[in-house]
Amino acid sequence: MYGLIILAVYALIMIGVTLLLTKKENTALKFHVGDRDIGTFAAALSIAATWIWAPSLFTASEKAYTSGLPGLFWFLVPNVLCLIIFIPFAKKIRRLFPQGITLAGYIGKRYNSKRAKGVYMFQMSALSVLSTGVQLLAGSKLLSSVTGVPFWAMTIILAVIAYSYSQFSGIKASVTTDIIQMLLILLTLGLIVPWLIKSAGDISVIVDGLSGIYGGYGSLFSKSGLEVFLGFGLPTAIGLLSGPFGDQSFWQRAFSIKEKSVGKAFFFGALIFGLVPFGMGLLGYIAAGNGFIAVDSSMVNFEFITAMLPGWVVIPFLLMIISGLLSTVDSNLCAAASMTTDLKTVSERSDGEQLKFSRGTMIALLCVSVLIANIPGLTVTHLFLFYGTLRASTLLPTVITLTDKIKLTGNGVFAGVLCALTIGLPIFAYGNIANIAMYKTLGSLTTVLLSGIISVVVSSRKREAVST
Repeated sequence: MYGLIILAVYALIMIGVTLLLTKKENTALKFHVGDRDIGTFAAALSIAATWIWAPSLFTASEKAYTSGLPGLFWFLVPNVLCLIIFIPFAKKIRRLFPQGITLAGYIGKRYNSKRAKGVYMFQMSALSVLSTGVQLLAGSKLLSSVTGVPFWAMTIILAVIAYSYSQFSGIKASVTTDIIQMLLILLTLGLIVPWLIKSAGDISVIVDGLSGIYGGYGSLFSKSGLEVFLGFGLPTAIGLLSGPFGDQSFWQRAFSIKEKSVGKAFFFGALIFGLVPFGMGLLGYIAAGNGFIAVDSSMVNFEFITAMLPGWVVIPFLLMIISGLLSTVDSNLCAAASMTTDLKTVSERSDGEQLKFSRGTMIALLCVSVLIANIPGLTVTHLFLFYGTLRASTLLPTVITLTDKIKLTGNGVFAGVLCALTIGLPIFAYGNIANIAMYKTLGSLTTVLLSGIISVVVSSRKREAVST
């Protein structure tokens, strides 16, 4: 029963904060990018909260617990670096496309190509759906076990909560609730981690856990460490480093932040975010160092906390988990809604029509995501790796376009991304399903490299044909 009370209280807090601190948006432009004046501090917390997704909360603990030092290293470091690497590109697109809303919109305008814009929209829409699905999967799995509410019903409850405040004022609702969610997450970690260290003995329990629960994973460069790198680290790094580039949530924030604050917001957002997987990783190390045997390693943080700390601690922990998951869900909803402007520009629809379409898109995304979350046998880590590779399909064409060192064409960009999606992604999917490290690595590298190579080759041939 207390689990349902927690959910109700959480929903009321988020809805209340949204109603008090924002106003219902009646114009499409403000719904998608606000007044383009979000400040550094608010934006940094929002960026950090948006990047906190199910893997940050669960995979970090699981990999630290099972794969020791290399497991957490290859999850944490690329997670932080990707937001820092993204900074010059976010600043440049804001400068080049000051009235923009989406990356797909910029690509379409830059190359005057509906096909290039369309393939970007497909990739980013698919990402929003899969990302939302994994948040609902992870959150519902935990909350269902606590509350006794059926898993399928819990996925719907979480979806409704996220929609309830996101549809009110769009990006402003997302940013405002992100701030509350991020502060709640940091405060909870600040309470639980030191308490668990004390309960398990002292700081040496972390050192003891660096090799993982079964030992042998204490080094990045040992045989087992290299196995973790090839099977998890490399595909994870590729997926994470391309993460913001293939995610409309971050381009939307680049267009919504004060232009002079874009760089600082993403830098501080990266550092703030890093505290979360690091703290969750410490929970995995403490559990391993303490010799705790988890029933489900993907939920080791929750199992260890319930075993070691008083029962009431579950309440802030659950609030933290819900905050982390729904901060990403509401960002995905706003991102998907913003991409409706690529079907028709804001000026081509009345504000009422555009907002109705945008809110309808939010509902459609949640419906599909709920169905995905309920696929039998689906795991958080598998889905995380899959859509991480999906994001990589647009990485190089985007980087090449914004650096403008190599001239591409719309047909080249379209062909490059399409080849990456139809060749690289299936290879990775097979490796992921069959758990074959070589195919995971090959699929990741093929996805990220093929898009760039094909884009350049096709663009070059097109230019040669025109010149002759």
